[in-house]
Amino acid sequence: MQKDSLFARPLGDIEGFRFNEAVVGVFPDMLKRSVPGYESIITQSALLANRYTQPHTRLYDLGSSLGATSIAMRDALAQGDASQSQGCEIHAIDNAPAMIDACRSLIEIDAGNASATDISPVPIVLHEANLQDHPLSQASVVAMNFTLQFVEPGARPALMQKIADALLPGGVLILSEKVRFQDPTVNELHIDMYHAFKRRNGYSDLEISQKRTALENVLVPDTLEEHQERLLNAGFRHCTVWFQCFNFASLIAIKD
Repeated sequence: MQKDSLFARPLGDIEGFRFNEAVVGVFPDMLKRSVPGYESIITQSALLANRYTQPHTRLYDLGSSLGATSIAMRDALAQGDASQSQGCEIHAIDNAPAMIDACRSLIEIDAGNASATDISPVPIVLHEANLQDHPLSQASVVAMNFTLQFVEPGARPALMQKIADALLPGGVLILSEKVRFQDPTVNELHIDMYHAFKRRNGYSDLEISQKRTALENVLVPDTLEEHQERLLNAGFRHCTVWFQCFNFASLIAIKD
């Protein structure tokens, strides 16, 4: 795993953040050092997916990047009730070619490890596509881990509606995001603690500042209240926050 040093030297004019080959090379380290609770969110997302998976349905990983969520879901299903995941497929969708290429290699390695244990894994199907355009159907689980925040804000309600329409009764959306808070004092507290978390993980003030500039107007966070209202408006009947650490949170929304 390469160390993330993309913003370690002064860059002058800073371009908007993109998921290119340079980011792919350091992405695991970037996530580990930049997202509080990332590994726990991925692991527990898979456990939630295992609970709500229905036979002969699709599980979607929207904005799959290197496939961490897809692989975790497949591994969780392999350890669960085989009848529950019978006939299921996991569909991983990402619009960054460099991410899809690297994801394919990691999925093949994980599948080889599973084959060595005589476990027949649920297939993962990769799609290089814009998730707003790609069709979704016959879903029991949809996972979006740190993806919606990169979607243009005005397009978010329609995307949530599309997901709700694709889910079968009893299906769920697992939604993890960087969030902001309406109370300025609370918002400042969480941002300050997030930056302290990054410093503790070895990022310099220069790196923190330059990456923040690169993400400005690229990553646009919502409040938890905005997320919940949007999900309820899309037709979900139950919605709760199941994880939060500073200004990073994960919700689960359940369709009746």
